[in-house]
Amino acid sequence: MTCRFIAVGDVAPDRDDPASIFAHVRDRIRAADLGYCQLEVNLTTRGQRVPQARHTVRGKPEIADALVGTGLSIVSFAGNHTMDWGPEGMFDTLANLDRAGARHMGAGANIMQARAPVIEQHGGVTVGFLAVNSILPQNYWADDDKPGCAPMRGHTVYEQIEHDQPGTPARVHTFPHREDLAALTGSIRALKDRVDVVILSHHAGIHFVPAVIPDYQRDVGRAAIDAGADMVLGCHAHILKGMEFHNGKPIVHSLANFALDLWMTPEHAAGRGFREIQSLSPGWEPDFTSSYNFPPDSRMSIAVEATLTSGGVADLTLLPVWIDRDSAPRFVSASEPEFDRILSYLREITETAGLPMRYRADGDTIRPDPA
Repeated sequence: MTCRFIAVGDVAPDRDDPASIFAHVRDRIRAADLGYCQLEVNLTTRGQRVPQARHTVRGKPEIADALVGTGLSIVSFAGNHTMDWGPEGMFDTLANLDRAGARHMGAGANIMQARAPVIEQHGGVTVGFLAVNSILPQNYWADDDKPGCAPMRGHTVYEQIEHDQPGTPARVHTFPHREDLAALTGSIRALKDRVDVVILSHHAGIHFVPAVIPDYQRDVGRAAIDAGADMVLGCHAHILKGMEFHNGKPIVHSLANFALDLWMTPEHAAGRGFREIQSLSPGWEPDFTSSYNFPPDSRMSIAVEATLTSGGVADLTLLPVWIDRDSAPRFVSASEPEFDRILSYLREITETAGLPMRYRADGDTIRPDPA
């Protein structure tokens, strides 16, 4: 009894034909039994943009059909864009995913719905999915009587290193929110009693900054594994981060981008909000002729392929992904220079982050091994 699974990172096509962005990858994804992605845009024509939303656009409702048609029918909507267009935008998004036949988790009319799992069965294997979000603009999280996403909040403490030297750099410490972590681990334990495999989507991390993984993100990943999760998939950072195994189970700290259009205008490029995040990544310059205005590191991505069994996750490999100026991802083979570039980058950021991992080429895939 086995189920073939594939996971990709953030998706948000912004084009007339949303399905066209998947042209190079659709066949490989559809060959899996279950495909997962993180949706980064509201699928709505309604709603008012909330003041705390930074960069946001409305996504076409047809994006839901493009995801399902590509084989990405398991969709996390727990992210920092969940409430960009208010409750109307969020509810329209969930309704469009339902209409297209996608299964979604991580957002809902109240906290119980936001924390509810998705359960799927393929090949005799029952798989449960949960999604939580640590990147939380004010009032984006659900509550007992309020719509939003499932929160996994974090606390930040700044420790002055030299107490007699005002203005010197500080150490940054981060910790998971105690009640959110307890709710998450409780949900995982309850779900594990019902399914063979539990997969957690965690929207977390520091965007655009190479290699760095905050402590709270590692704490949440390990706590999820200890509670019974079989795999943790990180999203949000828009660039690759390293991965690790905890008690023999994989934690992928960032799947990075997969299928996003990001058009840039001179007015947007000159704005304070963009200039602030632009400073986080070296060499990031806007290109007004490209639909993919992300830093150079964002051209590299991965998909995770694995066999799911009644005993958990087996035969996990990484598929190197390259994203061109037209935003369309493609899987690269070992004979292409982009393959070695992605492999070298994974090794570099993993070593910088101090993660005990090795990566080796295995045909046209990359196989991660605990060091």
